[in-house]
Amino acid sequence: MQTESSEQRTIASKRATLASVAVNTVLAIGQIFLGIIGNSQALVADGVHTLSDLSTDTLVLYAIWHGSKEADADHPYGHGRIETAATVFLGLVLTVVGAGIAINAALRLTSPETILTPAPITLVMAIITILSKEGLYRYTIKIADRYASNILRANAWHHRSDAISSIIVLIGIAGSILGLPYFDALAAIGLGTMIIRMGLLLSWNALKELIDTALSQEEVEAIRHAIIDIDGVVDLHMLRTRLMGGRALVDVHLQVDGNISVSEGHQISENVRTQIIDKFESVDEVLVHIDPEDDETNKVNINLPLRSEMTSNINEAIATVEGSVPAEKIILHYLRGIIDIDLTFPANMDDSDENRRATAKKIVEALQKDPNIGNIEIYFHCLH
Repeated sequence: MQTESSEQRTIASKRATLASVAVNTVLAIGQIFLGIIGNSQALVADGVHTLSDLSTDTLVLYAIWHGSKEADADHPYGHGRIETAATVFLGLVLTVVGAGIAINAALRLTSPETILTPAPITLVMAIITILSKEGLYRYTIKIADRYASNILRANAWHHRSDAISSIIVLIGIAGSILGLPYFDALAAIGLGTMIIRMGLLLSWNALKELIDTALSQEEVEAIRHAIIDIDGVVDLHMLRTRLMGGRALVDVHLQVDGNISVSEGHQISENVRTQIIDKFESVDEVLVHIDPEDDETNKVNINLPLRSEMTSNINEAIATVEGSVPAEKIILHYLRGIIDIDLTFPANMDDSDENRRATAKKIVEALQKDPNIGNIEIYFHCLH
């Protein structure tokens, strides 16, 4: 089930994209129609560009709809990468459209007889386009920043690039009307080049996300310092970050005191997780691995026997001690390539301390024959 914030993010994203669809539909019709009857190659090219925006808006809507779906059995990490894949495709579409516009305008420059002077109405349409696209940019970027949506941010900058390209169209039309007929075609070439650059940039950034490129060094260092300042964290290593649908995922190994309990280690990890998610707006999830010591480069404990084998060995050693009883509790600490042991034994109230110390000494001597065993602590639990 989606959280309230994610539902609001989806609704706001859809609203912004539908507004873009409505504005682009009206603009595309006006630009192409007035460009044809007003003899402006640049305005027609801008109209075709705007028309392509409708297809990308549809793609954005699809990505927002499917990317906001909950995780399922086939997609345990959610569907956020749909947004990323759609952004790659969006960038490629823009690149192809830009190349088409630039090549078409360049071909017309080779045929001077086809260059006509645009009508003044095309100038008005160019101004209307600039204002409309800038308005769409401001509206969309506000929502993108609020909900940290990369695909909306990409679409917003797409609107801003449209506004800038329409300024080039405006200059081209104005230059042609003032007696420089090549200006309109040159403006179309400049527009196509800008679209190509924007498309390649969008695709490249999305591809970096698909191959799990880390957050910026500044962001990673900020997360590192925030974690190390949290109570209970001794050190950290293997801090890894990646993006999924514009949201950051963090993996980290935390080094804590090796003698604390499992539950305390878990408590520290949950504290780290919640604090990092709360402090960093872009972070969506933190996966914490607890380490009792730094095992990044030297995994000295990897070949030590596990609990079932060790408890069997310990109990066999204890059984060799005359007068001993099985341990009530066995705690194993895997540290420094050896296993430290805490043993708790039952003891009657009438047992003397001297007898307990003697028994404990014999148990320690028996256990120390095992090369895997390091420090041994023995406790007696008095029975009432």
